[in-house]
Amino acid sequence: MCGRFQLTATPDEVRRLFAFLDRPNFPPRDDIRPTEPIGVVARREGERRFVLVRWGFVPSWVKDPREFSLLINARAETALDRPSFRGAMRHGRCLVPATGFVEWRRDGRDRIPFRIRPADGGLVAFAGLMETWAGADGSEIDTAAILTVDANAVVGAIHDRMPAVIAPADFEAWLDTGRVEATAAAKLLRPAPDDLFVAEAIPRAAPPPRPARAAPRP
Repeated sequence: MCGRFQLTATPDEVRRLFAFLDRPNFPPRDDIRPTEPIGVVARREGERRFVLVRWGFVPSWVKDPREFSLLINARAETALDRPSFRGAMRHGRCLVPATGFVEWRRDGRDRIPFRIRPADGGLVAFAGLMETWAGADGSEIDTAAILTVDANAVVGAIHDRMPAVIAPADFEAWLDTGRVEATAAAKLLRPAPDDLFVAEAIPRAAPPPRPARAAPRP
């Protein structure tokens, strides 16, 4: 799965890779968490646009999001058939710009966090799904999930799943929901090449020093 990720590139760097029309002024973020706003790239009226959404997918047919489980990830193997994601695979495919993500490796009772980032230090595009939930009062929430696949060799030493990465050459095929059917787009969802990412253990914060014991009074 993917429960934390980073986007520390500048807005100009993101726009240069993803070639969207907008010029958003969003700050770099080193710890993006579920339910927070994230930027995604989607195709709108034939153009690539930058859209702010909530990370936590809510299907349009849900009556009350407060009573629906938070969906931050979607398994690529079942997204075509699962009712929650079936419509978004046809009409709501998007790209999630990122400069890395965090995954945890179990070591007995401990969970050791690793930062997984591109080996060249650049940007990648996670495959995403987005959908707009509309309430009875007319309110709307744009929401998204990140698609995951089996881990490659590097990530597999830490966890068995990883975000699906879309190569720049495949951006248009993934985003073009009008001309590229969901079954064809799903073939782009595969583990990243083994040399794309490197993994680094995140140092744990040292515990605060224990207060010195007062000397006994004479």
